[in-house]
Amino acid sequence: MHIRIATRKSLLALWQAEYVAAEINRTVPSATVELVPLSTRGDEVLDRSLQKIGGKGLFIKELEVAMQDGRADIAVHSMKDVPAVMPEGFCIAAILPRGNPADALLGREAVTLKTLPEGAVVGSSSLRRQAQILAVRPDLCVKPLRGNVQTRIGKLDAGEYDAIVLAAAGLERLELADRISEVLPATTMLPAAGQGVIGIECLSDRDDLCSLLARLEDPVTAVTTRAERAVAHRLEASCHSPVASYAILNGDELTLEALVARADGSEVLRQQSSGRAADAAELGTALADVLLANGAANLLAGS
Repeated sequence: MHIRIATRKSLLALWQAEYVAAEINRTVPSATVELVPLSTRGDEVLDRSLQKIGGKGLFIKELEVAMQDGRADIAVHSMKDVPAVMPEGFCIAAILPRGNPADALLGREAVTLKTLPEGAVVGSSSLRRQAQILAVRPDLCVKPLRGNVQTRIGKLDAGEYDAIVLAAAGLERLELADRISEVLPATTMLPAAGQGVIGIECLSDRDDLCSLLARLEDPVTAVTTRAERAVAHRLEASCHSPVASYAILNGDELTLEALVARADGSEVLRQQSSGRAADAAELGTALADVLLANGAANLLAGS
């Protein structure tokens, strides 16, 4: 079988696609794999926020069109960029083992979120990150930051920001972990649903691919990701909403924590629940209902 992988052109996206290619070759040695690098609107439009141009779904639309047109067979994504509701005709065929789920603070010198000077400029285009930063440090100035990992670090080094926040997993995969000033604990910065998780998408009617890709799935990560994404689904939150969810599986017990905030960090709702791994999606939906009962919809409307 010959499998063509649609991927964005950034170094991180290519790393993830090559990782998936290696996993396919390891699992099915007879398969041949080809990368199909594509440019997406989310990568091309860097002078406006994602919220204003359509959200993180812009990073995957062109990859889905390539699969529909027959130019590619599968696409590889960071699951935190994948909308909670899949477009009709597509499915996530496999969830791979999770990398580091945490967010990381990078400074031009050794700093932490607590030791940044008053009024320091922090770069992040994520409302989730912005809200949690300002909840802890309302004196800081959070400014938009777009571009790939290398571009964002370049803007930091050029003095445009005093610090920036990126996903730790991406930095580790690109061997840039030495740039991390502080790994932010979940108590301070609850991760996005699926952060650090790589997912493989394909057309839902490709039974041959679904069967092959199922061999790559990590059952623990699949369960935790299902719970986390159920929270966003129930809240009708987009990938750029100030919403966070993070699940941990211990044996058969799944512990899920979720958060909804105002973008300015002035109000934060945070809830936790536990249940059976088999009920992952139901647990996520129920926890989202608790947040809604406590006013989450008003917070989201205000963001």
